[in-house]
Amino acid sequence: MKHYEVEIRDAKTREKLCFLDKVEPQATISEIKTLFTKTQGKSLKDEDVLQKLPVGTTATLYFRDLGAQISWVTVFLTEYAGPLFIYLLFYFRVPFIYGRKYDFTSSRHTVVHLACMCHSFHYIKRLLETLFVHRFSHGTMPLRNIFKNCTYYWGFAAWMAYYINHPLYTPPTYGVQQVKLALAVFVICQLGNFSIHMALRDLRPAGSKTRKIPYPTKNPFTWLFLLVSCPNYTYEVGSWIGFAILTQCVPVALFSLVGFTQMTIWAKGKHRSYLKEFRDYPPLRMPIIPFLL
Repeated sequence: MKHYEVEIRDAKTREKLCFLDKVEPQATISEIKTLFTKTQGKSLKDEDVLQKLPVGTTATLYFRDLGAQISWVTVFLTEYAGPLFIYLLFYFRVPFIYGRKYDFTSSRHTVVHLACMCHSFHYIKRLLETLFVHRFSHGTMPLRNIFKNCTYYWGFAAWMAYYINHPLYTPPTYGVQQVKLALAVFVICQLGNFSIHMALRDLRPAGSKTRKIPYPTKNPFTWLFLLVSCPNYTYEVGSWIGFAILTQCVPVALFSLVGFTQMTIWAKGKHRSYLKEFRDYPPLRMPIIPFLL
């Protein structure tokens, strides 16, 4: 049977990347991509030991320039401080937002003030966790991410704050009962999210990149680890659902939906990593929603 020889070059520089011989005539582009990936070897971690790598006494390592980088801490602080500040601009109704008539006026609805407290608490919590709780396995990320992340967080914060603090805003349909239910959901999920972050922090000693299977602790909020791999995302989504019920605001609901979609992607990725890395990983767990997803 006749085989093909395939040469792969960089689309921009035209530099030759690799040469594949004996490629089957019926091979799909997807299969060729797989062959190309295999020729490139695997990505190495900072803690990998040369002696344990599948190489002889002579090793060839390839360097990939990831472009300008920025620390995770800087990105998180920037993307979380923005919504906190932006929301308060609308809450205090600074000039040029709702018109001169409403400059620095205050809403007569209690739920508006509760929403401001919840939103502020959420982002102050995130800022403090970034500084004192989270331990990052990677020190940096591409610089472009800060613009993408800030556009997402800052943009949605302005959108939802505009409507919640608008002079014509109307309270939730079911009044006090709806507000109480929403507040309970929000507070419980915030406590749960914080509990999971603390549990994950305790798994990784300071300055270490050690990965372990997270298990429930004596804290009841961590018992969700029995059913999902990323309960921090489960609680995070629950918090925003509570906030959406509290404010009965469409932009908040859309923010919750977009956030849930993204966190589901992250949760599935982490779940796959756990399954690949740990053979004894609990089989009952799902990525983010117990028994479903």
